[in-house]
Amino acid sequence: MQCDGCQTAIEPGEEQGHQGRVLCEDCFLEAVSRVKVCDPWAVYCATSTERHGGPATLTPIQSEILRVLQKQESLEPAELLQALGGKLTMPQLEQEFAALRHLEKVRGEKAGAKVVIRLW
Repeated sequence: MQCDGCQTAIEPGEEQGHQGRVLCEDCFLEAVSRVKVCDPWAVYCATSTERHGGPATLTPIQSEILRVLQKQESLEPAELLQALGGKLTMPQLEQEFAALRHLEKVRGEKAGAKVVIRLW
C-alpha cells in the first residue's frame, strides 16, 4: 500500500484514513494537527511566560529562522525555506512560524500582492 500524501510504502495495518485518503502516520499527523497562527490565548501565554520567567528557549531551527530574517529583513515563505537550505518542509515551517509568532518574534505581513515573514 502507498501513502496518498508522500507516496511512500505503508506496511499493512499501519495506514491511516483521512478524508477519503490513505496516509502514513506522518502525513496523517500533519493533516489533523494544523497550527493556528492567530491564537490570542497562545500569544498571551507565550509572552506572559517570557515576561515572568525570562527569555524563551528557542529550538536551533527557530534561532536559525531569526538569524536569516535579521539578515534579509523579510522573505516570502518559499524564499525562507530556500534560505534555510531545505531543512524544513512548508508544513514544518508553518509550525515553527506559529511558535515564533506566538512569542511575538516574527510576523506575517502583506507586501503588495505577496505575504512575507519578517521580524516582529
